[in-house]
Amino acid sequence: MRFERLGSLRPLAVGAIGAALLAGTALAGNVTHDRLVNSETEPENWINHHGNYEAHRFSGLREINKDTVGDLKVAFTYAMGSIQGGGTDPVVFPFAGLEGTTIAEDGFLYLTTGWGVVTKLDVRGGKPITVWRSDPEPDKDWAPSVLCCGINNRGVALHSNMVLSPVIDGRIRALNKTDGSLIWEAQVADPGIAETITGAPLIVRDTVVTGMAGAEFGVRGWIAALDINTGEEIWRTHTIPGPGEPGHETWKDDYGAWKTGGGSTWVTGSYDPELDIIVWGTANPGPDWDNAYRPGDNLWTDSTIAVNATTGEFLWGFQHTPNDPYDYDSIAENTFVDTVINGQFVRATLHANRNGYAYALDRATGEYVWGTQFVKKLNWTDGLDENGRPNAYDPNVDVQQYNPGTAAHRGDLTEVGARSEIEGISCPAHTGGKNWPPTSYSPHTGLYYIPVIESCNKAFAAVSPKNFDPSTRQWFLGGAPYFTFDDPRSGRITGSVTAIDVSTGVVVRKWETEFPMLGGILSTAGGLVFTGTADGAVVALDDTTLEELWRFETGSSINAPPMTYEADGKQYIAIQVGLGGAWPQWFTDSTPELKAAVPSNVLYVFAL
Repeated sequence: MRFERLGSLRPLAVGAIGAALLAGTALAGNVTHDRLVNSETEPENWINHHGNYEAHRFSGLREINKDTVGDLKVAFTYAMGSIQGGGTDPVVFPFAGLEGTTIAEDGFLYLTTGWGVVTKLDVRGGKPITVWRSDPEPDKDWAPSVLCCGINNRGVALHSNMVLSPVIDGRIRALNKTDGSLIWEAQVADPGIAETITGAPLIVRDTVVTGMAGAEFGVRGWIAALDINTGEEIWRTHTIPGPGEPGHETWKDDYGAWKTGGGSTWVTGSYDPELDIIVWGTANPGPDWDNAYRPGDNLWTDSTIAVNATTGEFLWGFQHTPNDPYDYDSIAENTFVDTVINGQFVRATLHANRNGYAYALDRATGEYVWGTQFVKKLNWTDGLDENGRPNAYDPNVDVQQYNPGTAAHRGDLTEVGARSEIEGISCPAHTGGKNWPPTSYSPHTGLYYIPVIESCNKAFAAVSPKNFDPSTRQWFLGGAPYFTFDDPRSGRITGSVTAIDVSTGVVVRKWETEFPMLGGILSTAGGLVFTGTADGAVVALDDTTLEELWRFETGSSINAPPMTYEADGKQYIAIQVGLGGAWPQWFTDSTPELKAAVPSNVLYVFAL
């Protein structure tokens, strides 16, 4: 076993070393491009972040099924550690979160903590044995000062004999899969202007593709691709178009608001090897609530975009909430489904947006196919038009009001910091009808399962300073949201697992929850849907009726999605259990019962 921390090397210094290490450790179990593309053929493993490139989060394993799930028990647990918080404010960041998806290959698991500590476990004997552990040692005092929403890391990626791991301070590290030693390390995001990385990398052939976080700090969003062998950057595509680029004309100010326009890309994209495209979601514009600061539609914020996987060239975009005054990110995963929709064959990409609508788009062109409201409370627009644009959108104005009373506006105020007297009350809340926790699609049922947050919130707008400098690493919000538990207009937050029939775009089932859904979803060939709840239950549902079939109480809270794997011919369900993410900032006032929730940072693994 190796528990040592290895020194930091930079790409230019270690390219040759990395190549030599790769040549010397070429094992039969190496993860190749073909294996990643055809991951469904080895359901015993979970080698893509979302299960496959299409982001189905579906497994072909069926030992655990509707008939046997009642006998599911804890096989083992593993204390992941690295739970400590950081910074100078113990209220905002009291602990690191667990939002990662466990990666499994040939009886070995790869885990990450919120601080980016990577652990390799040997679980072939049914019990966890630590093989190695690698700590990137980010500055725990610095990091929280430039984080929006918690100390998070959503997982690693595999390629060849490497483990590709993100670090919250903007690094990507390539570790030797055998012993955990460092092959190369690249500083991709710039923490000097509050750019961070929290999402798992996407492997595309011989490149590592990553997004970044920081839209609340006046960054300009991007996606970047690195050489898998050296860490050298190959291309970088900004989500906020500059002068001369398509969409730049939608920034109609005269002081360069596009330069700090947000649009970060903080979860993992999806890849279509046949079309050679990467589809990614983008975050809110900056500043979040002061949309008068940035007149125009603000492309390509709050959008689903496609880029050429080889060159990074922008191909198409679809914006969900133009000139957004609500903080309705579109960063959620995109799920690829090839199916017949309304009588026509479509190569679709599905996306459940924070604005409360789920969308199906043609992933080759970005054309709108259907849009469906999946939350019970939605007041900012009265539906979508035939092109998927909000009905409340007014093409004749540059600062959108949407439905009256739902968005806060600073009106005629001009003094920096002056705030609106009239607040907006929007449903869903800025936390979204769905946040980052991933959906699942089952090809067996044709259903798309969404982890839903049912909420409303108040917000105020404030006058933002022109020519904001992101190197100050200060919040660039243009206002703020808040929840009030005892106000009937906002009230408490609940949730559901909601199922949509992809062929029609119709909501067919809901499994209601007392608290918001803050973890993701897994569906399986055993006819089951697995998820974790905010109050700590791991649950199995019938994939057709959403009837609850099994439950286990962990005693903590769950922010991470479940996955499944097989070792020694036995199927296991694994989920990381622990509080974290944006919870301490956004949810506690409207879920007071959960204020005493304990952050456990434990991997739970279940089997028959």
